[in-house]
Amino acid sequence: MAKYLPAIIGGMGVTLQLAVLVVVSGIVLGLLLACLRAYRIKALNIAIVAFSDVFRALPPLVIILIAYFGLPNVGLSLSAFVVIWLVLGLTLGAFAEEIFWAGILSIHKGQWEAARSTGLTFTQTLLSVVLPQAVRLTVPPLTNRAIAITKSTALGMVIGLPDILGEATTAQSFSGNASPLMMAAIAYIVLFLPLVVFSRWLETRFKWRQA
Repeated sequence: MAKYLPAIIGGMGVTLQLAVLVVVSGIVLGLLLACLRAYRIKALNIAIVAFSDVFRALPPLVIILIAYFGLPNVGLSLSAFVVIWLVLGLTLGAFAEEIFWAGILSIHKGQWEAARSTGLTFTQTLLSVVLPQAVRLTVPPLTNRAIAITKSTALGMVIGLPDILGEATTAQSFSGNASPLMMAAIAYIVLFLPLVVFSRWLETRFKWRQA
């Protein structure tokens, strides 16, 4: 098993990089879209809702295959790493947008009116009064969704991404036994279990604050 360890560790590095990029880009995109949606510009809102619905409805694997094998036909070739990052980042962004939007809608109308009566503009009210409260309410569901989507980095195996599962599958084909796959399972636990524990802590903490 020791001879497969360097490959698994290398795969962990790729998976970790992807997970960080997906979470950061997805959450930033979702927050930006939710803020834009708050302005209630009809054409823009239709586009945002359509984007969110499409990416929440389609399985990420389908989008990955279309992006990796279909885009070269129109002259756009992307590496496996970039494809996984973009697809999962956009998918998380779609879910994050709906979560943030639900948080914004949960803030009572009186908060908006009170802030506007002090002379704040709509944008100032959104950023300084509404958004801080909305973000606090969305932390637990957003964290859980982010973890669920970042685990989908394992889908990169189907397009040759050298992540944990990709490296483990290659090693398993040479070794003829399941030891590399078991090592991959342990590697995923090492990477994602702390995130799951952190998510549970956040959920407990914010529930206590609301109480």
